[in-house]
Amino acid sequence: MTVITDKRPRTWPARLTRRLSSGVVQAVLVVTGLIWITPLAGLFLSSLRTERDNAGSGWWTALAEPGQLSLDNYSTLLADTGITQAFWNTVLISVPATTLVVVLSALAAYAFAWLEFPGRDALFLVVVALLVVPVQVGLLPVAKLFGQLGLFGTIPGVVLFHVAYGLPFAIFLLRNYFAEIPREMLEAARMDGGSEWRIFAQLVLPVGRPAIASLAIFQFLWVWNDMLVALLFADSASQPLTVALQSQIRQFGSNIDVLAPGAFLSLVVPVAVFFAFQRHFVQGVMAGSVK
Repeated sequence: MTVITDKRPRTWPARLTRRLSSGVVQAVLVVTGLIWITPLAGLFLSSLRTERDNAGSGWWTALAEPGQLSLDNYSTLLADTGITQAFWNTVLISVPATTLVVVLSALAAYAFAWLEFPGRDALFLVVVALLVVPVQVGLLPVAKLFGQLGLFGTIPGVVLFHVAYGLPFAIFLLRNYFAEIPREMLEAARMDGGSEWRIFAQLVLPVGRPAIASLAIFQFLWVWNDMLVALLFADSASQPLTVALQSQIRQFGSNIDVLAPGAFLSLVVPVAVFFAFQRHFVQGVMAGSVK
């Protein structure tokens, strides 16, 4: 007797993956990817051309005349102390703001998910309510507060603002992920004598690595590409790369020989960070969609 079993994928991610594996769909995705990457290629080629070449013809002409390409724009850009200082300011803002948000939100999320304390649910509702508060609402009050504390126009002031407005979403995201951890796993660890700190460090963090990596990528990209907060809270000595490039537009107009390499330099770092953590990012996005 032959038993026929249905081997078709039953979950929607599996069905979607099966459909995307067809040759026609893959060809469409390749074409779409090429269309999306064309502006990036144009920016890169423009950054390697002189201002006269960029003004006289489109960037695609460099494909037929590679002699137009050189690294002179990057040499000039890196020789500008204002741009290099802005680049390091961006690093000094983005790395601490991302690290603090990830660490503090992971601790708070574990407490909201698995620790019992008075007012836990009410406090978590406050955190959720803060998600709907737009950044623009807090700009002027926080600017006044930072002025009184001596933090206005400093890198720590910009970092603190990003941390404060990044924590509600981070806590909400990680709390929901940590809450999916089987209770039996945590109870077994407690019965073996594990402290809450040890359970958090050696059990919860490894299990929650995909969600933490996704959060780190989101937070880093948001802070690295931010201009609104930095434009208000940073001065000329602490301004990040986005504000420095914006000031170049204001002062010199369409100086593409400075803006193109600066924009590409600003783009390379977040792209590298994304590709470094893309495996964990995909796991975090797909977590819970497949049973």
